[in-house]
Amino acid sequence: MSETTTRDGTATERADFDSLLPAARLDRRGFVATLGAAGFALAVQPVMASTVISTPADGLDHGEASVPSGDAQLPVYFARPAGGRELPVILVVQEIFGVHEHIRDVCRRLAREGYFAIAPELFFRQGDPSQIQNVAEIISAIVSKVPDAQVMADLDACAAWAAGQGGDAQRLGITGFCWGGRITWLYAAHNPQLKVGVAWYGRLDGAPSENSPHHPIDVAGGLHAPVLGLYGGQDQGIPLDDVEMMREALQKAGSASEIVVYPDAPHAFHADYRPSYRATEAADGWQRLLAWKKQHGV
Repeated sequence: MSETTTRDGTATERADFDSLLPAARLDRRGFVATLGAAGFALAVQPVMASTVISTPADGLDHGEASVPSGDAQLPVYFARPAGGRELPVILVVQEIFGVHEHIRDVCRRLAREGYFAIAPELFFRQGDPSQIQNVAEIISAIVSKVPDAQVMADLDACAAWAAGQGGDAQRLGITGFCWGGRITWLYAAHNPQLKVGVAWYGRLDGAPSENSPHHPIDVAGGLHAPVLGLYGGQDQGIPLDDVEMMREALQKAGSASEIVVYPDAPHAFHADYRPSYRATEAADGWQRLLAWKKQHGV
C-alpha cells in the first residue's frame, strides 16, 4: 500500500481511506466546506461584461424554447446546424449565474462543430440569478434551494425533447462549468444513456444536504459514461487534494474518466467574460473537449 496525507494532516493508507469512520468523514467534509466557502465565493465573482469570444449564428438554428419537465415548462436556449437531423446532443450546464451570454455562446460554438447544444435554465423555479449582484446571496437564495433530483429530471427532459427536434438520442453528451461541472459528474452517474461528459472545474466534495445528498466523489464508482475533468491548479474553491482524491477514486473503480489539471490556472479559466479567463488553458480545454467527445462516439 502507498501512503498519502489526509486533509487533517495525518497519514493513512490509500486503500484504507474508505474504511474511515462515517463521523470522521462527515467532520472532514464539513471542515472543507466551511474552509472552501470563502474561496469559492471569491473564485466565482462575476464581471458581467461582453465576452471575449463572440460566435456568429449564421448557418445555425438557435433561440429559446420551452421543454416539458414534470408539471413545468423548462426554458432553454438551443443552437444547432440549420436543418440538421440526427445530430449528436450536448447538454450545456450553466454556472451559478444562469444561462447568460457566455453559456449561449458555448452552445453556438458547439453547434458550429455539428452538435445540437441545449442549455436549460435550471434555476427557473427558484429564482433569477441575473437579478442578484452578490455571489453569496445567489448561492443562499437560489443555488442552495435547487435539489439535485430536480436538476437530473430537467436534464432528462431536455435529452428526450432533443430526440424529437433533430437530435440523436443514442449520441448524448454533457458539459458544465463551475456549478455545472459538479452536475456533469452527477449526471454521468444518473443517466445510463449518456455517452460522455466534460466537467469544467466542478466541485468534487462537500458536506451532504437534503438537496445535495451526494457529491461527485461519492459516485465515482458508478459512472455510466467517461468524464473528462478540467481543473485549475490555482483554484481557490476546489482543493487539489479533492482533485487527487477523485482521481484515485476513479482509478480504483476502473473508470475510463480522466482529470487534467492546469497548474497555473484559477477557477473559471474558461469564462471569457471574467478576469479569471486564461486564453491558453481555455483553448486547450476546448480542444480536449472536442477530442474527448469524438473519442467516445459523440
